[in-house]
Amino acid sequence: MAGKKKKESWEWIKALVIAVAIAAIVRGIFFAPIVVSGPSMQPTFFTGDRLVVSKQSTPDRFDIIVFNHNEPQEDGSTQEKEYIKRVIGLPGDTVEYKNDVLYVNGKAYKETYLNDYRSKYEKEKKANFTLDFTLFEVTQPHVKKVPKGELFVLGDNRQRSSDSRTFGTIKQSDIVGKALFRFWPFSKISTID
Repeated sequence: MAGKKKKESWEWIKALVIAVAIAAIVRGIFFAPIVVSGPSMQPTFFTGDRLVVSKQSTPDRFDIIVFNHNEPQEDGSTQEKEYIKRVIGLPGDTVEYKNDVLYVNGKAYKETYLNDYRSKYEKEKKANFTLDFTLFEVTQPHVKKVPKGELFVLGDNRQRSSDSRTFGTIKQSDIVGKALFRFWPFSKISTID
């Protein structure tokens, strides 16, 4: 009887170790949990929202991604920080905002995900939601097109976002993953379009 219990306990331990190993591999290679911090993606996401990102997805225009960026510190050093932003420009694209309209490669895009927030802001502030800019004006060195292997990203909260208008394009190699779904808070569980 003691031998049978010992064998059963050993089987449970092996199963648990295998389950933990599989979970670690899946998390390390395929998916990662992310906690949103800061107002830059409001009203889409708020501080404390929890997301799952796919490390294997290739982002497309308007996808939401998480990436690493070296943020300058007061002492002159840099600290790597995770950012969450929306992809606006792909390699080879021109990007421009004029009269609160996004133009990519000369084509106007309606950013429907901003509609409610934009109209509220414009009504209260009586100003454009997104200030006019061209890719050339906001990049250092100045470029007219998004460079190969890089992306132009913006936060949905255009007035309170440090994004490509501030630090330029981001390297695709710095991407942690593409946001797939929100799992917290429970009242907002949803896939991310």
